[in-house]
Amino acid sequence: MTQTTTTAVADPWSDPETSNKMAIKALILLLITFILGTLCLQGFNLVFTQVGEDVGAPAQASLITAFPSLVLGIVCFIYGSLGDFVSLKRLVVAGLVTLLVGSLFGFVANFFFTANIWTVIIARVLQTAGEQVAGSVFLVIATKYLKPSLKVIFFGLYTAAYQLSASIGVFAAGVLSSIAWQYLFLIPVVTIFFLPTLLKNLPGRQGGNEHVDWIGFTIFGLASAFLTLFFSYMAWWMLAVAVALFAIFAVYIHKAASPFITPDFFKNTRWLAAISLILVFYFTNYCISPLFNAIGTSVYGMTTAQVSTYIVWAFVCAAVVGTSSGWIIGKIGRQPALITAACLMIAGFVAAALAVNAGFLVLTLTACLFYCGVGLLYSPVVSTVIDTLPQSESGRGVGMNDLVMNVTASIGITVIGGLMGSQSLAGSSITGATGAAAGYANLLLIGGGVMLLGLIVFLIFRKKIYSQN
Repeated sequence: MTQTTTTAVADPWSDPETSNKMAIKALILLLITFILGTLCLQGFNLVFTQVGEDVGAPAQASLITAFPSLVLGIVCFIYGSLGDFVSLKRLVVAGLVTLLVGSLFGFVANFFFTANIWTVIIARVLQTAGEQVAGSVFLVIATKYLKPSLKVIFFGLYTAAYQLSASIGVFAAGVLSSIAWQYLFLIPVVTIFFLPTLLKNLPGRQGGNEHVDWIGFTIFGLASAFLTLFFSYMAWWMLAVAVALFAIFAVYIHKAASPFITPDFFKNTRWLAAISLILVFYFTNYCISPLFNAIGTSVYGMTTAQVSTYIVWAFVCAAVVGTSSGWIIGKIGRQPALITAACLMIAGFVAAALAVNAGFLVLTLTACLFYCGVGLLYSPVVSTVIDTLPQSESGRGVGMNDLVMNVTASIGITVIGGLMGSQSLAGSSITGATGAAAGYANLLLIGGGVMLLGLIVFLIFRKKIYSQN
């Protein structure tokens, strides 16, 4: 009895005040790790066309962004689930070690040896899988162990950190692209030194023995991967494999005892209508940076470093609007905020298409317009989707949001990146641009059309989506 009592008292996480202090220490380091990992994602997003050319695979360059974003969606869901019942210390150790291995492998394999697109992709996948542990554990710690008054602050910091890391990543990629893009891999290496402090300030206990549906995740992940590959290689057998795997997945979730997502998800018509918003609105999520980089280099003769000094301000705008989104929604409401975000994104794309030859400063202002929409969009669209689900399914709803958000973005960058590489839309445009500029103008108009489709979908289905609110 005495021994049990002593053990309970010895656990600092059993005391709210102590656990709150330890949580803050851990959260700061987890946030820095998340920033550095996301920084790499956005950095490679800016320079993937240059990397593709350097490794002799320009047509497949978009996979450098597509595959890591696909993996990101899958691991977001897995880590979110594991955080409820697996030791967070073990989870963080596994994540930081994976991040370190991916970083070192990517640099060594592509700097000291002949650079290859698949060594780049493998390294980026490992980095993405490793760094997302920090983001997921951050959310688990903030939700479970922080005082209510501090939760809002740290969730706001998390949102701001993503946009901040995006802006730093674009700037860093621009600088390093003029030296050697391989150095981008090394940016998160420093996070391994956070491990001793994190181990001291993370809970080590494990929750219940809940089941993790590895089979379901594997089938769904492979199906999504083959679908993404199809849009890059246009090999019909890949599409056939993707369709077959999705069919197997459909049968599996009907037969399995504890699938990670149940058939009831797909019978919820309100959820289907709401999730279609993410499918459309996030299709172009990774497209603006590479498009503007291509315009800067091929139309204006700029270096990637010069382009990044302009584009970084668009991400700063997204960070400012993103951190203010809660206040904005409180003032005008969720539906008007979502419509406003969509209109800003449409206006940004169309204005950029019309301004391809108007000067890069003008183009930067159009990018700022688009990213203000991006910063405002996240909160209303995600909360709209989550509200279509019962509270008991909200966790899986968040996971599915991440999956769909990243899968659709990976397919989007594969499609847009492929069109950029092929220059199939170059020549002429209704905007009046000619040559290479016309191709980029047409791609920007396509992006604007996709955003317009998202707005139309929302206007058609919003009564159904909000019918029970």
